[in-house]
Amino acid sequence: MIDNFLIINCTGKSDKIGLKINNDFFIQNFHNKVANNDLLVSTILNFINKHKVKMDNSFSIIVNNGPGSFSTIRVALSVARGIAISKGVQLFGFKNEDLHQFNLENVELLINKKLIEKNLIKPLYLS
Repeated sequence: MIDNFLIINCTGKSDKIGLKINNDFFIQNFHNKVANNDLLVSTILNFINKHKVKMDNSFSIIVNNGPGSFSTIRVALSVARGIAISKGVQLFGFKNEDLHQFNLENVELLINKKLIEKNLIKPLYLS
């Protein structure tokens, strides 16, 4: 069961990250689309530090596999994979069409319906 997680939803449109810790859900929006690729790592680190998250093997990262912008998805996947390797957290992927609205209820529905894939990252890029 996935309890505490970071969800990265960066496909080039309405980019957001979310964090569920101890039944609280926090969302960080990206307002400047041009600089998202450069700011993703620092934004995630600041977001995690702000909420005093302890990343270990019981923590999960859920990342959007697309479809979406090539560079934005690649950066999001790379960041998620880097965190997973360095912190030993679980990594999951989901398809953009499976998350209709970015809120805790829909993310938990995504998890409960098993619409996430463990350690299986197959990005879908728009051409």
